[in-house]
Amino acid sequence: MSEGLKKVYQVREEIGRGRFGTVFRCFSQESVGEFLALKSIDKRLLVDSVDQECVKKESKIMQLVKGNPNVVGIKDVYEDETYLDIVMELCDSSDLYDRLTNNRSTTFSEVEAAAIMLPLMEAIAHCHRKGVAHRDIKPDNILFDSKKRLKLADFGSADFFDHDGRLMTGVVGTPYYVAPEVLSGRDYNEKVDIWSAGVIMYVLLSGGIPPFPGDTAPEIFEAVLRGNLRFPTRIFSSISPAAKDLLRKMLSKDVSKRFSAEQVIGHLWFGSEAKEKLDQ
Repeated sequence: MSEGLKKVYQVREEIGRGRFGTVFRCFSQESVGEFLALKSIDKRLLVDSVDQECVKKESKIMQLVKGNPNVVGIKDVYEDETYLDIVMELCDSSDLYDRLTNNRSTTFSEVEAAAIMLPLMEAIAHCHRKGVAHRDIKPDNILFDSKKRLKLADFGSADFFDHDGRLMTGVVGTPYYVAPEVLSGRDYNEKVDIWSAGVIMYVLLSGGIPPFPGDTAPEIFEAVLRGNLRFPTRIFSSISPAAKDLLRKMLSKDVSKRFSAEQVIGHLWFGSEAKEKLDQ
């Protein structure tokens, strides 16, 4: 990690690891007791030009989207020839992936699912208003802080777009959650995030079963490209028509008919019960 960072922060134990970066718990020497997260990226591992570009954008994008209560806040950035160090809010509760794994045999109620989906969509809508598409919405990147507030994290795959029609390119994302237009190699817009969020909503309500399953990545991609959305009776018999309607609008293969983030938030499925639970 960079020498500039070491002058300001005390770095403690490792709490996570990715392809290029390691995440540590840390605290400022001026505010002992307030723990933060440090993502330290070794730039020597970035041999691919696409990876280099993504890492270069990450801190800039985090600066742009900070200030929303459901987006992980960036605190400091330090860089030298070898390392890029990003200091951010610490989210030390289990992420959504862990919650889904621990509840594999139990479905979330609609109120519980809406209480997760609403702040997630608020975070996505905030990013889209800023001209940023996350491009890798998945349970692993949905964190919770010590007060159980949802925080959208990991902008390593994010990109800029403009509202005048400039599209994005590149195959990024994660099996099960990636949108079909990304896999098909076409240019695409920010609604790829809506597709991914729709998959998360489906998984929450189905007890962990994805809408487009497969045993291998190629099988999953084929299912996503077909986009044949179904609601098996044995799983969805008790799910409301409003929830199914919203899922159809989020998981529409026709991007022009797919809802925007603001339209999702305005859907009647997000009733007062979910908003009350969110405020608790």
